[in-house]
Amino acid sequence: MDHRGLHEESCKRLMLELDPTLSVVCSHAIGGIGLLERENATILNASILTLARRTVGAFCRAMAQLRLECPLYLTQNDGTLTDAATAAELPIKTFASGPTNSMTGAAYLAGLDKGTASHLRSDTQVLIVDVGGTTSDVCGLLPSGFPRQAPNFVEVGGVRTAFSMPEVLSIGLGGGSRVVQDVTTGNVSVGPESVGHNLTSQAMVFGGNALTATDIVVASGAAEIGDSDRVQHLPSSLVTTARTQIKKLLERAVDDMKVSELPITLLLVGGGSVVQMDPLEGVAESITPPHHDSANAVGAAIAKVAGELDIIEVLADRDHKAVVEQAEKRAIEVAVARGADREDVQIMEVDQIPLQYVTNKATRLVIKAVGKLAPPDSDRAVTTGPVVNGFDDEELEQAEEHRNRPDAVSTVKHAAYMDIQTYRPDVRNGVWYLSPVDLEFIATGTGVLGTGGGGPSRLQCLHSLEYLRDPQFKGTMRVIAPESLADSDVCVFGSWYGAPSVSGERIPAGDELMTAIDFSVKISGHKHFEAIVADEIGGGNGLAAFPSSAYYDIPVVDGDLMGRAYPTIEHGTPYVYGHPIVPCAVADGKGNAAVVMQAESHRRIETMLRSQCVDLGNKVAVAATPLTGDVIKQYAIPNTVSQAWYIGRAIHQARKSKKNIIQAIFDTTPGKVLYTGKIIHVQRDISRGYTVGQCTIAPLRNDEKEVLTQSDITEETRNLVVPFQNEFLYAGYADPANPERELDIICTVPDLISILGTDGEAIGSPELRYGLKVSVIAMAAHPLWTGDERGLRIGGPEGFGLDMPWKKLGEYQKPRSVVEEFNNR
Repeated sequence: MDHRGLHEESCKRLMLELDPTLSVVCSHAIGGIGLLERENATILNASILTLARRTVGAFCRAMAQLRLECPLYLTQNDGTLTDAATAAELPIKTFASGPTNSMTGAAYLAGLDKGTASHLRSDTQVLIVDVGGTTSDVCGLLPSGFPRQAPNFVEVGGVRTAFSMPEVLSIGLGGGSRVVQDVTTGNVSVGPESVGHNLTSQAMVFGGNALTATDIVVASGAAEIGDSDRVQHLPSSLVTTARTQIKKLLERAVDDMKVSELPITLLLVGGGSVVQMDPLEGVAESITPPHHDSANAVGAAIAKVAGELDIIEVLADRDHKAVVEQAEKRAIEVAVARGADREDVQIMEVDQIPLQYVTNKATRLVIKAVGKLAPPDSDRAVTTGPVVNGFDDEELEQAEEHRNRPDAVSTVKHAAYMDIQTYRPDVRNGVWYLSPVDLEFIATGTGVLGTGGGGPSRLQCLHSLEYLRDPQFKGTMRVIAPESLADSDVCVFGSWYGAPSVSGERIPAGDELMTAIDFSVKISGHKHFEAIVADEIGGGNGLAAFPSSAYYDIPVVDGDLMGRAYPTIEHGTPYVYGHPIVPCAVADGKGNAAVVMQAESHRRIETMLRSQCVDLGNKVAVAATPLTGDVIKQYAIPNTVSQAWYIGRAIHQARKSKKNIIQAIFDTTPGKVLYTGKIIHVQRDISRGYTVGQCTIAPLRNDEKEVLTQSDITEETRNLVVPFQNEFLYAGYADPANPERELDIICTVPDLISILGTDGEAIGSPELRYGLKVSVIAMAAHPLWTGDERGLRIGGPEGFGLDMPWKKLGEYQKPRSVVEEFNNR
């Protein structure tokens, strides 16, 4: 495996040979695994290179003018240091370092970095609030003294990226926040508008006319700032109400950043920290450390150097412990090479993430080593000359011309800029012509229907958007109701097959699905085909049919073969009821294709396909033999594309209107909230080519539960355990006081079990992690799964080797049809 970006480095070398003046940055230096996110971060990095070089160069020149011969280091987003030359080449890693500096400085000033803060309670969690002139940044502090890192991906200007950043919540509250009273209603608001750095000239206590949060602090007698006589005329009711609003803003921010039920120790830093005047609910103590207004500078001065390693290792037939130890040594060497003191470097984090659908125990290792900065010596000098001379003002002026480009959000998040309530899909004469908004809704809905599996839908949504925008395929991406199929119409299938983790790194050629479909049609003897049906509606494969629909100019049938996501191809409902899978074709993006012509059982077909998939790199397109319209109308799960659309629309609309997201989902698809809580443990392993494991969820406090779901559910003191084999298999209560006791099973496959985050987005089994606040919901499966023993034998507990009965969740309700509801409206 290429751990060092050899291909990228070779391309860089060739480009520089052609033009040595080019600035070439390789993506492997920017982020870890996840091609799309790493590519996005690299593009963003290139967009700010000129400004970064100008800024770093100015620092270096200033140091030269002061005759300082020491090396220059800058802080990165994750709170660690990097040398000036690297910062000039990789500015995307430093642009958000300000809040991190404040968090690290606060920990130092409070003595938390040394573990000697005896004045802090040991039974609390630590949150840091950095209050400036305009905003307050809230971040959790890890025992290591570093800020808690943001999970998974980070969005910058609407672009999803993959690099390490602290999990910081920013709210519009600062010392300069404007306080406004509505003359009609008398309501008082604080922020988010602010006078910012003009506080000393515009605030009332400094002779200005703007009423700010600082003025409220002075009028309350909480601090002596400026001339208090200038705010004595303020009505006490106004001061009291504004003070209450400030308290509520801080309480809400603190509550959003909690990770446990433990009380909170709050460290307040920043020049605007005086706005915290009253005790906050859930906060055991609030501490303003000495020199709190210099926390940012202190954090930058005491930052450490980190070395991070993000690689995939094949652990089959190898000593697991020895592989991890070797990777830890490599991470330490990276830290030392970046300037860390070898004697002080320690391993701070080791994450081991097994990859799905592989049998060789391939595991992603993410290891971070941290140490204090080593004193410079003559053998290791940091040169800054190229940084100083690597830019000019003309470059910066050219960059400024592109400053007012539109936000990237508008090209990928269409629902964010429209009135969802009034939006109507384009349905004419029984045909639903898809729009970018429709694809966004469907992508969100397929995540919920994915029940933890099916792969990420984002990449497939972007792929579909490209076909939708291509003038060559205008008007070809469409959906029809199953009832409109003639019995003799031939329906094809095409979906992705393999490991989702590989999908995140391997660039599709774009023709894999079409190649597999062409072979399946050719070998099965069909001369034509009239429609395409999704194999599974859950996850990314729920959108895989759309590019093929546009390419072949055929409609997608509003339905699929599972009504959810399942881990194997034999779980298609027509196959459960005796219809053939073979001949079944697979194809990769390199001109390779293979066919399974015949097998003794559907399970054998799965194992034969899986071996071909592994041989072709764990990502292929698969197309089973076509079936006719009469079979689809009888054995496909109907209206599931519509179901995904309605669920996605409900989630987006509930977010915008700040309404209960889960209830909005249940208004479209009846279901039940099984549990609300926080993930406290995740266990994963590889077995038979699948990711198997379980997550344990602990109950939340009542106030947290209300914020999360706003649902009146039965109070449950037991934990909930949710095992998975790619998809979630069942859910059962566990007694935390007696973990050996048998689980109280409350829901099993084939009913749909989904885990949702606080934003309503589905969380797949690979994304489960400690500390996430989640809701576990369940929805009834189609009667094709539950109303016949054949369906239960394959799709129920027995099909996964589980010795437990299926428990009926509730009555299945056929999803509404977009075609039927909006036809010619």
